[in-house]
Amino acid sequence: MAPSQTANRKQRLAYLQEGGAAPAAKQLSFAALRHPAYRVYFVTTALAMMADNIEHVISYWVMFEKFRSPELGGFAVIAHWVPFLLFSFYSGYLADRFDPRRVIQIGMGLFIAVSLAWGTLFITDTLEVWHACVLLVFHGLAGVLWGPASQMLIHDIVGPAHLQSAVRLNATARWLGIFLGPAVGGSLMLALGPSIGILLNALIYLPIVLWLWKAPYGPRFRQEQAPPARAVRGFGDIAGTIRDIAGDRTIVSMVLLAGCASFFIGHGYQAQMPGFAHDLGHSDVGMLYSMLLGANAGGAFIAGIVLESRGLLPANPRTALVLALFWCLAMAGFAVSSVYFLALALLFVAGFLELSFHTMAMTLVQLQAPAHLRGRVIGLYNMSALGLRAFSGITIGVVGGVIGIHWSLALSAMALLATTIGLLAFSARPARLRMRDKG
Repeated sequence: MAPSQTANRKQRLAYLQEGGAAPAAKQLSFAALRHPAYRVYFVTTALAMMADNIEHVISYWVMFEKFRSPELGGFAVIAHWVPFLLFSFYSGYLADRFDPRRVIQIGMGLFIAVSLAWGTLFITDTLEVWHACVLLVFHGLAGVLWGPASQMLIHDIVGPAHLQSAVRLNATARWLGIFLGPAVGGSLMLALGPSIGILLNALIYLPIVLWLWKAPYGPRFRQEQAPPARAVRGFGDIAGTIRDIAGDRTIVSMVLLAGCASFFIGHGYQAQMPGFAHDLGHSDVGMLYSMLLGANAGGAFIAGIVLESRGLLPANPRTALVLALFWCLAMAGFAVSSVYFLALALLFVAGFLELSFHTMAMTLVQLQAPAHLRGRVIGLYNMSALGLRAFSGITIGVVGGVIGIHWSLALSAMALLATTIGLLAFSARPARLRMRDKG
């Protein structure tokens, strides 16, 4: 075994012996923002995520008004997230093998094309169910390309020392976009109508596309080159990557946590938000509906600001699991609430907790992954964290069509609570390292 591999193995052993906590370092406020390039990426990512959510706000509302079907809302979630389940690992391979800047740009191009297609269908009043499903699939493919490549790029920009800050701020930028999306999307619908609003939305993706064109990051700018990524040869390579990380209790528990959270809850309730708003007495397009959509994102954005301002909550698997437990309780509380402002507050708290445990899990996975497998391990994590959201369209949407969306969300939250308690017991057992060093 090469000396560098031996050193990496010793670092991972020490990491696990310390309970999986992130390596000790001086906690700086907004550490990643001390890198000028990351500041640009933070802003352009927030804009792109806002455009993503403007599209969701407008398209979900038009679909709800036109078809009024909880099952269709559930199917929309499934059609959107299935690409993450099927292709996230391969997207991670692309991020390993090719320039992540170009992979992200291709994803942004797909986002632009989908917004233009929605606008055309709205203007011509020819939207049908199959159109919506196809566009959500392509929207999902764009997100698949963006995810692992984005994580690889921020690793290149800030390096391991400020990685947790970069991951947390990257998620904060995304949640900022999600928070602004309902407000901007609702305003565009009120001022210009859904057709013109979603066509203008396509322009908001352009800043990140243009900045990435010349940004000095990617494989040819790295000082230390990882071994060339071997070609993906089907599902056997996914199984091989799983075997490579099977002995790392931290990666395993974080991937399972992210996957279970996506399977049971995910974003399935977001597609049903017009229904929740209707039951709470605020079903018209306007400020109160937009506030309900934006409350979750607002909590996540505040979490990013608060945690980064003091360098709080260093990455630790047990902390991530405990935060996830409280998230389950907040989501169950929202599901059973019949009071608008209580529901708003619980969504805000849920957003705070969701950003906290999800970014912690992603940081731990990146820190533990071998450099030559980082993209694939991130892809595996995204396949779990995002791909399994497709099934939340069933657990919340389809089941909600039978027993009601309030009951389906509450029962899903309780199932996740029980699963997370099991993962907490699993992570507390003595750790063993059986990860194979390859290179």
